[in-house]
Amino acid sequence: MTDKAPLKIHDLRPAPGANKAKIRKGRGEASKGKTAGRGTKGTKARTGVHLGFEGGQVPLQRRLPKLKGFSNALFKTTYQVVNLDRLGELFPEGGDVTVETLVAKGAVRKNQLVKVLGTGEISVAVNVQAHAFSAAAKEKIAAAGGSVTEL
Repeated sequence: MTDKAPLKIHDLRPAPGANKAKIRKGRGEASKGKTAGRGTKGTKARTGVHLGFEGGQVPLQRRLPKLKGFSNALFKTTYQVVNLDRLGELFPEGGDVTVETLVAKGAVRKNQLVKVLGTGEISVAVNVQAHAFSAAAKEKIAAAGGSVTEL
């Protein structure tokens, strides 16, 4: 074995020919000047197009309406829905069903309005308190011997 000194970081040098100067395009005729690899004329040879330009087609921001009309969408009431078959699963023995018990069992999120819908069947008597009910849900709960209270 030959006896060599250990390699040190300050001794490292790039391989010969690895470091080359960056080509400074567009800096005069003597270097890669003039068109600088962009060809001759046209949009791509120039500084570019403005944001939202669609090649002469009427842009999206001009196709859409500006400020006309009024929408009630901001004032829409949205409910967390619970179906009767889900109530039957959560409360197999019947009893009182409130928004708080539904939140505790994970059926709805807290601090939101709850609506009971009539999908499915219920066989136990439940006393349901919720913010809204469908007509079918009211009928089926009453037929099963339960009661309905709107909050």
